[in-house]
Parts: sequence; structure tokens; C-alpha cells
Amino acid sequence: MKLKKLSLRARIFTAMILLVLLASVLIAAVTIYQYNEEAQEYHKERLERKEENIRESVKYTIRETTFPVNTEKIPLIFKDEIYKIRNVHNLHVNIYDLDGGLLKSSVVSFERDSLQECLDAEVLNALSNTAEHRYVRKIEENGKVFQSSFTYIQDEKFKNIAILNIPYLQDDDLYERELKEFLGRLGLAYLAMILAAIVLAYFVSKYITRSLKTISQKMDETRLEKRNKKIEIDSSSEEIVTLVNSYNSMIDELEESAVKLATSEREQAWREMAKQVAHEIKNPLTPMRLSVQSFQRKFDPSDDNIHQKVDEYSSTLIQQIDTMSSIASAFSNFAKMPAQKSEILNVVHIVKLALDIFNEHYITFQATSEEIIAKFDRTQLIRVVTNLVKNGIQAIPEDHPNPKIDVKVFSEDNSVFITVEDNGSGISEENTPKVFEPKFTTKTSGMGLGLAMVKNIVETYNGSINFTSTFGEGTMFTVSFPKE
Repeated sequence: MKLKKLSLRARIFTAMILLVLLASVLIAAVTIYQYNEEAQEYHKERLERKEENIRESVKYTIRETTFPVNTEKIPLIFKDEIYKIRNVHNLHVNIYDLDGGLLKSSVVSFERDSLQECLDAEVLNALSNTAEHRYVRKIEENGKVFQSSFTYIQDEKFKNIAILNIPYLQDDDLYERELKEFLGRLGLAYLAMILAAIVLAYFVSKYITRSLKTISQKMDETRLEKRNKKIEIDSSSEEIVTLVNSYNSMIDELEESAVKLATSEREQAWREMAKQVAHEIKNPLTPMRLSVQSFQRKFDPSDDNIHQKVDEYSSTLIQQIDTMSSIASAFSNFAKMPAQKSEILNVVHIVKLALDIFNEHYITFQATSEEIIAKFDRTQLIRVVTNLVKNGIQAIPEDHPNPKIDVKVFSEDNSVFITVEDNGSGISEENTPKVFEPKFTTKTSGMGLGLAMVKNIVETYNGSINFTSTFGEGTMFTVSFPKE
């Protein structure tokens, strides 16, 4: 979220302004609600007062009339009196019979378009079924609210003879004007408060964050490899003082840890160097040992090609000895690996030489042609192949009924491809991302540097290495690099 990216000072400033704005909105909302409630209560009470006064006038008219007091005589009784009642109370009056038919109205005939000539069943049922025998209907038309009250007119013996209807228009103009004036004054007051809050928030946030900014700057300057200064603040809050004391204590501990860490790092560097050198020396020793064993096993003085084979074995041993010599020289220059060099060579021939040191009968080799020329370091290419084949051998369980390792060399366009495929135990999904990580291994022995080294060698020559694997079925590594 964007709010999380704001500084503490900006958060304090924003919070104070939002608090004032929220307070102004809430007070305005409460004010509007209160005005509306008061307006409704006012109109309700005013209608009740008007109704009570008009009922008294109606009762007086019935008492003073000379006509018989019944429903049929209502138009005669209120022939002129209904207009007097209207003028006195400034409200129209309508009188209906008990069935809802209009008997008499103070509204003149040409203004009666919206006047009900007959009351609907809802009004009649509400009047007869309520305990008070009073019903108020509220209608909103053209943005104006009208209320109509309905009550019974009774004779001197309290017998219902007619229905009295008083239409009432809720005039809220006065309340609305007062509300607008109040909200205007409230807005000006809160505008002044917001301006004051902005100024106050600026200085308060600046004061609160000043000490924190000093601490932050000191923390940014803190370095493990140099002597760090402690923070000194003359006056501040208790929380800031506690934070400063914690920082100063941390500086003391950091200096002690830096000495220990430097010693530990030097020791760790030499340990890592020793492991790396041991691994690099072990790589050529293994093919040398295998070559000697193969030579002992296959040596036949009567063989016509004995001299050629001796030359090949000698060449392989010399290559590995040269590699060990390079490693020794590199170690003297603080663990620099043998320098990479590019030479034009026949990849097919070099891969065959690398495979000759292995005695496993299940290793097969295929090439699409006898000669695929590319630029690569001879020794490093042998290391790539031997590492991949050794991994394949180690991935095949000893009790496997039909072990197999297929090595293929082919070219496409301007690239050379070497694949090494085994039918071993495969690589699990969990270990797939870690295959080329240094020091990662699933074996009980070894330091897990082989594949990481292969990846480094291949990428040095602008190549790539990847693999496909099915857990429990086998793995195929594919090395590719440009011919030039």
C-alpha cells in the first residue's frame, strides 16, 4: 500500500488533518440529521395542534346549528362555516360521509383537481380499526411533502356522523435556510481549524521525527567494517532515549562481533579454499586412476596397436597432470581456477578420450559425424564430460538390472550439443531448482561442486546446460555451446 511507504512525519501530518476533516463531516452529518428530526417533530405537533383547534371549531358549529345533526345535513350545517374555519386556521377542511364520499370542502370547485372525491378503503379501514380512530397519510409530490389527517366528527351523543380531513403542506423552507446558514458558519469554523491543524501538525510532526531522523541517519552510516559513532541527544522523550540507548549498546556489541566475524571469515575462506582445491585435484585423479587400471587390465605386449594405446593413455595422464599443475599454480595466486583458453578441436574425439577412462560396460557413445570442430578448452571439455558421466554412474542404483548411460554428440546450425542420459533414480521436484547450486548434493559423499563447476565452464564459453528428469526413471543433461 502507498500509506506504508509514507514517512512517519507524513503519517502524523496526514492523520491530524484527516482527524479534523472526519470530525467536520461527522458533525455536519449529525447536524443535518438533528435538523430533519426536529422538522419532522415540528410538523407532526403543528398538525396535531391545528387538528385539535379545527375539531373544536367543528364541535362549536354542531352545537350552535339549528339543523338536525346527522350525515345528510352536514353540507347545510357547514355551508358557510367551513370557509370561516379555513380562514381562521389558515388550513383547508374537507368533510366526507362515513362511506368516504365528499360532502363539503373549503376548496373552491375550480381548485379541486387533486382533491379526492371519495376516500379509498385503506383510509376507512385505518379509521375504524385503530384505537384512536385517527389516521395520518403522508404523500410526496413534486419534491413537497403533504400530510392529511382523518378523524371522525361526532354528534352530542358521540355518534360518528362524518369524517374530518385536514390537508397539511410541510413547508421546510425556513428549516432549510437555517440549516444552510448553520452549515456555512460551521464550514468556515472548520476551515479555520484545518488551517490551524496544518500548522500544528507541521510543527508537531517535525518535533516528533527530528530525533528519529537523527537516529535514522546514524543507522544509515553504520558499517560493520569501520568504527561507528554513538548517538548523543540532549533532550527528548523517554521512548527516544530508550531507543538511543539500545542503539549505542548495539554499536558496542557490533564492534565486538566485527572482530569475531573478521577472524571467522578468514578461517572460513581458507576452509572453502581447501575444499575447492581438494575437489579440483580429485577430479583429475579419478580419471588418472581409472586410466592406469584400464591400462593394466588391457595391456597386451603382443598387440599390434600397443604403441598407439600407450600413447593415448600417456596423453590422458599428461592432460590430467597438467590440470593438477594448473590448479597448484592457481592456488598460489589465491584460488584462481586454471585460465580458460580456446583452441580448435574435434569435439567427437575429445569426448571419446574422456569416455575411455571409464570401465563401465553400459556406457554407449554416438555421434552424428566423425568430426565436429569447435573452439573450446580441451582440458575443460574433458572435465565437463567426465563430471556428467560420473554423476550418471552415481545416480544408477547398484542393484539396477539394466543400467544404461548414453552419450551423444551432434551439431545444429552453429552450435554443438552433448547429451548424457542415464536411467538412474532421477531428480525430485523439490531438488530440481538446486541442481546447479554449489555445495548441493544428494550423495553421502562429495561436496556438490561438480555440476556447479560444469555450469561455470560451459557459460564461460557462452554456452548453456539444462536437464530433463523423471523421478525414478532417469535424467538427461544437455550441454550446448557455439562452434566459434
